[in-house]
Amino acid sequence: MDSLFNISVMGILGSFAGGFLGAVFGGLVAFVFTGIAIIVGIAIIIGSGDSAFLDLIGLGPVFGPHISFAGGVAAAAYASHKGWLANGRDIVTPLVSLSRPSVLMVGGAFGLGGYLVQSILAGIEGIGANTDSVALTVVLSALAARLMFSKCGIIGQHCEGKHGLDRFKTSEQHSWLAYQDTFPMTIILGLFVGAMSAWSALELLKAYPEAPGVIFLGFAISAISLLFLAMNVLVPATHHITLVSAVAVSLFIGVIPNDVALVTIGAISGLCASVLGQLFARFWLIRADTHIDPPASAIWPMTTALILISLVVSK
Repeated sequence: MDSLFNISVMGILGSFAGGFLGAVFGGLVAFVFTGIAIIVGIAIIIGSGDSAFLDLIGLGPVFGPHISFAGGVAAAAYASHKGWLANGRDIVTPLVSLSRPSVLMVGGAFGLGGYLVQSILAGIEGIGANTDSVALTVVLSALAARLMFSKCGIIGQHCEGKHGLDRFKTSEQHSWLAYQDTFPMTIILGLFVGAMSAWSALELLKAYPEAPGVIFLGFAISAISLLFLAMNVLVPATHHITLVSAVAVSLFIGVIPNDVALVTIGAISGLCASVLGQLFARFWLIRADTHIDPPASAIWPMTTALILISLVVSK
C-alpha cells in the first residue's frame, strides 16, 4: 500500500518499531547493527544481485540510521531531560536499562518521524537525488530533539563563559573524541581512511558493476568498529570519511578513467569530510547536552557538493 512520497503503512509500522529498538539498544549499538546489516546486504547483492535486504534492513525501517540511530539519540535526550540519564549525549547506554517505557516510546516516535522526513526529502525534486537524505534526516531529527529536550540551545554555552571563536575550541570539558579532535589527526585520518575506502569501492565496483551497493563496505566497517568504542576501546569515528570517499568514487568512475586519480579524489573527499565533521563537532556538539552527529552533519553537504561537481565535470 504505497502513497505520496513512497510512504506506506508497513513503513510506518516498521519505522516506529525500528526507532523503539534503537532506544532499547542505545543509539551507538543500534548503529553497529546498521553496519552488520549492511555487510550482510552487500554479501547478498554480490551473490544474487538482490538489494532488498540492504534497502529494507540495513538502510530501511529496521536499522536505517535515520530511524534506529535517530530514535536512540532522541530517546537519550528525552531521558536526560526527565532526569533519568546523567548526560543526554550518552548514546552508548542501552536505554531499556532505565526501565522507563516512555523513553522507548520516544525512540519509536522519532523513528517514525525519521521515516516520514526522509521519505519526503527523497521524493522532493531537486533534493532527493542531490544529497544524502538519510544523513540529512539524522541531523534534522537530532536538531528537533535538541529543541524539544535540551537546556543549552543549539550550540551550547562554554563552561568558562568564552565567546566568539574561542567558544569553538576543544578542551578537556568540551570535546567530541579527544584523541582525534586535533586538526593534524583529523586530516591524516580523513586522507588515509578515505583512501582505503575509495580503493575498496573502486575495486568492488569494477568486480561487481551491477551491484552499486558494494560501495558501502567501508561505511559498514566504520559502523561496526564503534562497538569497540562502546566497550571503551578508543577507536575513531570514521563513517563520514568512508562513506563520502566511496560516494566520490562511484560518482566519478564513469567520468575519470584513471584508477589512481579516482582513489586520490576519494582520499581528498575523505579528508574534506573529516575536517567538516570536526568543524560541526565544534559548532554544535562539544558544548551541548544532547547529541547531533558530526559525521551525519558532514555527510549530506559533502554528498551534495560531490554530486554537483560530478554533474559539472561530466558535461
